[in-house]
Formats: sequence, structure tokens, C-alpha cells
Amino acid sequence: MRWVEESIRIRRAAEPVELIEAVKKLRKAFTREEKTRKGLPLELKQKVSLEILQRLHDLGEGSNTTEQQEAVEAWRVGKLKDMRSASSKNLSNFGLSSEDSRMLKRALEFNWQRILEDIGLWIPPTIYHIEHDDKPENEPEDEEIIPGPPLPPECNTELHTDYGGTAVRWGLTHHKESAADCCQACIDQAKRARPGALKCNIWVYCPSEYGCYSPDKYEHKHQECWLKQADHPRLNFKDRYPEPYRDSHPTAPVVVPWMSGVITA
Repeated sequence: MRWVEESIRIRRAAEPVELIEAVKKLRKAFTREEKTRKGLPLELKQKVSLEILQRLHDLGEGSNTTEQQEAVEAWRVGKLKDMRSASSKNLSNFGLSSEDSRMLKRALEFNWQRILEDIGLWIPPTIYHIEHDDKPENEPEDEEIIPGPPLPPECNTELHTDYGGTAVRWGLTHHKESAADCCQACIDQAKRARPGALKCNIWVYCPSEYGCYSPDKYEHKHQECWLKQADHPRLNFKDRYPEPYRDSHPTAPVVVPWMSGVITA
């Protein structure tokens, strides 16, 4: 008998008493949390959902997410205030049973996000994008870099420009390494042209590695160099393609990719 009692004493002494007590406390805490997180009855959720939807509907279609969030929060605060006032005066809370009233009040105070999730309401946050212009006033715009050697003044270079004219040399089969080379090709052609032949006074170059847009049927590639002649040079396009033009030509980019120049004698 003495050995049995000694065995029981040793077993009890070996039990992790503190651990057991900690587990019991955790179980109680989980039980309380589960009670707190217990969802509202379906009928009560529907009532809450209808009231919130009506509040959002009253805002109108032009409301933004900030106004919607404020309206929903105002409904919650107002509902809590009314429920507390009714409770202090021993009045009925909007036709709810005492149990439903207690559950709703507790949910509005502690489980508001859970309610919104349960009724499927999610309003995205408003994100404001503000562009900061840190450039000092009166600072000149950055100049666009043109690959290759610098172009001489007589080239009269114009970026994002496409001049028309009679083709002296087709760019489809006439490529140059740079805009400067294209301009020089125009100057050289004019000097070497036979009497009575067309003399180049307009050069049009494609500097884009992705090619350049044109409304014709051809695919215009990087480094195309068009040599043209016109007694009265006329612009096809400058800077940007007009919106009406882009509406009728869906593949046209916004910015004119070509660069050109009119060489004067």
C-alpha cells in the first residue's frame, strides 16, 4: 500500500501543473472569443444590410469611396447612440428582442468588420495620386537626345515632324545610320543631281528603333531616310497626330515619330 501511495505522489509531482493551468486559461479565453465572434442571426444581418444599402443609395451615384465609408460609419455610430438611448429609457430597440438587441449592440461595438464581411460589404479605400513637380521655375525643358553626330544648322532639324514632297529617294531601300547622315545625303544628292532632275531639299528620317508610323501600306523601319523635293514644303504632321485623324486611323500613335528638315539654299 505504501508503494502505491508513493507512486501516486511521484506521478502528481511530475505533472506540469503550470502548463495545465495555462491550457485551462487559454480554453476559457478561446470560449469567450468564440462567443464574441458568434455571428448575427440571418434576419438581423438582412436588416442591417438593408439599412446600410439605403444609406448608400441616398448618397447618389456620384459619391466617392470616402463619402461611402463616412456614411456607413455614421450609420454605425448613430445606431449605437439610438440603442443606448433606448436602453437607458427601457424602451424597445426598433422591434428587436432583448437578445437580438444585445447581440447587435455588441457586434456594432466590437465586431463591426465581421458584420461588414458577413453582409458582403467592402468599400475600397480612396487612393489619392499627387504628382509633385520638383523642377524649378523657368528651368528649360530637357532637350531630346538625337543619336549620332550633331546635325549642322543647314539641316533645319525639326523633331516629331513629317514633311511631304515628291520622293527623290525612297526610304524603304535607303537607310542611314543617323539623322545627320540622312541630312547629308540630301545635301549631296542636290549637289550631284543632273540638270533638270529633282534636287533634294527635304529629308525625313525614322529615328525610332520600333519603326515609324505612316498611313500607307508599307512597314517603315528604323533608319529609313527619305529624300524629297518640294518648291513649297508642306507639313504632313507635326508633334502629335490630331484626335480626329487617330479616330479614323486606330494604329496611329499619339506622337509623330519622324524627324525632318527643309534645307534652304
